[in-house]
Amino acid sequence: MKAVLVINAGSSSLKFALFPIEPVLADSPALSGQIEGIGATPLLSARDADGHCYQEPVLTSGSQTEQHRDALNHLFRWLSAHNPDLDVVAAGHRIVHGGELYSAPVVLNEFVLRDLESFIPLAPLHQPHNLRAVRAIAALTPEIPQVGCFDTAFHRTQSALAQTFALPRAISAEGVKRYGFHGLSYDYVARRLPDVIGERANGAVLIAHLGNGASMCALREGKSVATTMGFTAVDGLMMGTRTGSLDPGVLLYLMEQKGMDAKTLTNLLYKESGLLGVSGISQDMRTLLASDSPHAREAVDLFCYRIAREIGSLAAAAGGLDALVFTGGIGERAAAVRERVAQLSAWLGVAIDPEANGVHALRIDAPDSRVAVAVVPTNEEGMIARYTLERLAH
Repeated sequence: MKAVLVINAGSSSLKFALFPIEPVLADSPALSGQIEGIGATPLLSARDADGHCYQEPVLTSGSQTEQHRDALNHLFRWLSAHNPDLDVVAAGHRIVHGGELYSAPVVLNEFVLRDLESFIPLAPLHQPHNLRAVRAIAALTPEIPQVGCFDTAFHRTQSALAQTFALPRAISAEGVKRYGFHGLSYDYVARRLPDVIGERANGAVLIAHLGNGASMCALREGKSVATTMGFTAVDGLMMGTRTGSLDPGVLLYLMEQKGMDAKTLTNLLYKESGLLGVSGISQDMRTLLASDSPHAREAVDLFCYRIAREIGSLAAAAGGLDALVFTGGIGERAAAVRERVAQLSAWLGVAIDPEANGVHALRIDAPDSRVAVAVVPTNEEGMIARYTLERLAH
């Protein structure tokens, strides 16, 4: 079986998906899973297309780099043992930051990797681990071509104005600008939209990628014109454990009055805030929706309020609102969140059908809604597999 291996590497986990390509690229993986606990007690867990589940421990040792290499080596051996005729023709990687240099998928070589390493200060929590997996595969199986697919690339169609902060030009010239993220998800959903909402797909479309990480994107003619995330993936919407937009003066206050340093603030902004921080209970929307705690309700209400505010802002950037599209774990499965966002956006002509919304239908707009409303499951791994084959074909 010829296949593309998709890799999404984090600090302590390695997510993977295997997409067959004969006779054409499959829409869903033949096998997907992850290796969790790298650096502690790694465990491989996977599920195949028939729903069979697998689990086994992974032995690693040495430095973090060596542990990632050991984990990938184990993965390749395991894949071959379960698929004796497997022929991995390429590996496609999710890489968070492509900076200003890379606005499309690229074949990864040493020259490109040096460029991507220079972007580590722009995404220190993600970029090093993404690149570590690339180097590990290159060392283990140098014959397999690798392609980098960037979360920032989809947003490079935005105007210079939309990407600019009101900072001194010398700082902006160093690359401090709005990059935006979740681009792999937005590109996949945008390609699906003509079949879902017809001609409206070319108009003013807002896509809400709502999950533990959350953002929104405004599209015109299927291209990104504005997005809520900015220089980093902590900007914009409130998220599972991230603050979203925050007055910079709050950070100055915490530094001056509370003595917080950069490490403490990073932990606060990325890991202790958002739904978890406001509720004091959980970052999981399912848990909060099931809770009768007033703090849980407040967290959900704030999440929906922030989305509704950004809808107004992005509609201005897009020049109107023809369609509102939900995706991501919360966007696809939390009917109560979609309902509340629609209520807050009724002034824009958004109205949803309660029955369709309750069963997570593809189209959930009410007959009298001026705006098309859809729920489109995302497929970032499938997008990476497609990008990888398209890039290697050129």
